[in-house]
Amino acid sequence: MNNRHDKMLFWGCFIALITTSTAFITRAILVNTVWPVEFDLDKVQAQELFGAGIWPFAISIILFSLVIDKVGYKAAMFFSSICYAAYAGLALAAYGVVHAAGLEGQALMDAQQRAWGFLYAGSVILGLGNGTVEAFINPVVATLFSKEKTKWLNMLHAGWPAGLVLGGVITILLSSAVERDWRIVVYLLAIPAVIYLIMLVPLKFPVQERVASGTSYREMLAEFGVIGAAIAGYLVCKQLGLVFGWSNGVTYGLLAAAVIAYGAYCRSIGRPLLIVLCLIMMPLATTELGTDGAITGLMEDPMKAAGHNPAWVLVYTSAIMMVLRFFAGPLVKVLTPLGLLAACAALAIVGLNLLAVAAGMAFIFFAATLYGVGKTYFWPTMLGVVSEQCPKGGALTLNAIAGIGMLTVGIIGGPLIGRMQEASAERAIEAQVPGVYAQVSVESSYFLGRYRAVDHTALGSLPPEQQTQIQNLDKKAKQGALAKISVFPAFMLACYLGLILYFKSRGGYKPVQLAVSGEGGGH
Repeated sequence: MNNRHDKMLFWGCFIALITTSTAFITRAILVNTVWPVEFDLDKVQAQELFGAGIWPFAISIILFSLVIDKVGYKAAMFFSSICYAAYAGLALAAYGVVHAAGLEGQALMDAQQRAWGFLYAGSVILGLGNGTVEAFINPVVATLFSKEKTKWLNMLHAGWPAGLVLGGVITILLSSAVERDWRIVVYLLAIPAVIYLIMLVPLKFPVQERVASGTSYREMLAEFGVIGAAIAGYLVCKQLGLVFGWSNGVTYGLLAAAVIAYGAYCRSIGRPLLIVLCLIMMPLATTELGTDGAITGLMEDPMKAAGHNPAWVLVYTSAIMMVLRFFAGPLVKVLTPLGLLAACAALAIVGLNLLAVAAGMAFIFFAATLYGVGKTYFWPTMLGVVSEQCPKGGALTLNAIAGIGMLTVGIIGGPLIGRMQEASAERAIEAQVPGVYAQVSVESSYFLGRYRAVDHTALGSLPPEQQTQIQNLDKKAKQGALAKISVFPAFMLACYLGLILYFKSRGGYKPVQLAVSGEGGGH
């Protein structure tokens, strides 16, 4: 590292990222275990509460990047801290509302409804805080280590799995205490939040390299361009439309107005390389994040059969990612960032195909380990490539591509994987038990169209032996669908090989360096 000051700044950003992922995992566990009982939530309400912490995360990464160079990184850091404090206050208020003395019957139900409102508002604020952390730590680290961006962004993003490990282990080891009083999770979250605030407050934040080079705000927007704005804007407007129930007319009208205004100001369609990277980020995020739920579900039965908490699976895979990201530097030197991404895509393809046929804990863990190693470097290395090749885009391009990835998983990638699994189950059941699928399935719809899925209520009308047969076919077919999901990393591999050949024709992969135009002060 450059000096002691830079060390403190880097580790402060690292702990800030740990805070975001610890908040994410502990809240996800509470939503699926304690809170539905405490606040009398049905499945829909619980998932609404979970989603309330996700969409503000992704959207704030993009929108905050438009102004972060104006308001300053330290201001963003303070804002994120205020968000964590507000979340803690609202969560504790929700606890107090339902634990007031003498509550029963209708009074208790009314209290639970008020508490749900506190939790929902707190979740939205927490998501904004998490997104703001990502919006400032990425450009700060890319600026501090402008000659080794991919290496240091990988090390920075070891903080995300580190927080998952920390939050997961705490929740597992303190599960009995958390069931009795879940406020302990909120108190524990305060520890990293306070640490990064204390570490970063006295430090001087660097001037982002785009600003230091004299690249104008308009040039930054032009790097992303109308096409980039259209991709990000579509996902943002679609997500807000889903949350607030907007009609398609309102959603697309808002999108058109935003893109037209953006294009009129920047007067650029966008840098072609950056547009390609944005498009690659969509299957990348789906591969890394969208398949996690399917793989965790696959491991749940053998873990329970062995007498272990299934949450250890997440801890295990996160620990792999945490350790390996610290050693990205040597791999980047040998393979180049694009070579590393191509190798990871190949590993992910093999891992997913093995997971599709894996049986028994040992085989499943082997396949999951291989897949976990493959996906380890996807996210931070893509950020590194964007920052190295499109530095004029500054904080906007670096963070917008992360937001595009997150929104893609929620709006398109995750539901698409679910649809692929349901289609696989339908074919398997129809092949083995003709005519039964229509009796035990229900039609529904999602963003990309209509589909059918097994309805467990209807399944209960079948004889017990046939119920078991259908359930086994359904589970096996959904596991087998993981092989079809490997189409995403296969597409990525083809793109990375194409980019490697493109850079080879231009003399090889070389990071773009911006010349500093003058002295700049920190924020």
